[in-house]
Amino acid sequence: MTGVPASAAGGAGAKPAPGRKRVAVAVHQVSVWNIANILTMVRLVLVPAFVLLLLQEGGYDPVWRAWAWAAFAVAMITDIFDGHLARTYNLVTDFGKIADPIADKAIMGSALICLSALGDLPWWVTGVILFRELGITLMRFWVIRHGVIPASRGGKMKTLAQGTAAGMYVLALTGPLATLRFWVMAVAVVLTVVTGLDYVRQAVVLRRQGLAAERAAAAGGGTGGGSVSGAGAAAGADGSGAVGSGTVGEASGSGESGESGAGESAR
Repeated sequence: MTGVPASAAGGAGAKPAPGRKRVAVAVHQVSVWNIANILTMVRLVLVPAFVLLLLQEGGYDPVWRAWAWAAFAVAMITDIFDGHLARTYNLVTDFGKIADPIADKAIMGSALICLSALGDLPWWVTGVILFRELGITLMRFWVIRHGVIPASRGGKMKTLAQGTAAGMYVLALTGPLATLRFWVMAVAVVLTVVTGLDYVRQAVVLRRQGLAAERAAAAGGGTGGGSVSGAGAAAGADGSGAVGSGTVGEASGSGESGESGAGESAR
């Protein structure tokens, strides 16, 4: 018996107070089969389709390359909308967090590698871009326990420049447009390197701050533990003295009797 009414203790027989209603807590579970993830899966499916279209007829047929460009353009458009929809309508899932960056790198990497294999794009350009993308992905895992670095405006410009340049190289362009795509790709490479170095800088700073915070927390915990241990030792010493003193024991007994008598009078 605790002396506490069941309604106050929140037991099974508890009833809501007058004027109050019970509120059911709803848990929002996001289905994997939502529009954002479907767009991501469409982009993954478009990767092999894009490669097949680009390499038809030896990779130099303008019609097939136009179809390949259409597949590439659709894939890049889905990249814009799936993340926006997931954030806007709270459709973020673990599957989306993993599949989205994989789909991004798969479509861009396949385009660059195919273009270099066909001799349209220098291999060093493909190497620089892929090295940056894979390196930044690994660096995310390196600092993920310390925090997340938000996407910068430069990073978004880099993605736009890469997609535009790769798309222009997929098309069989000639004349001034072929010259223009060279300069667009040059801008994309510069942005790739600059934003990559900036990301490395931010990652190093974030990791240093995280490690400093962990050391400070560990030092604070150690000091607090020492204080508690010291207090416990002092309490233990006082307890030993009380046990060794018969007078204290008798006084404690008297106190207990007095409290019992007072309790009975109160009842």
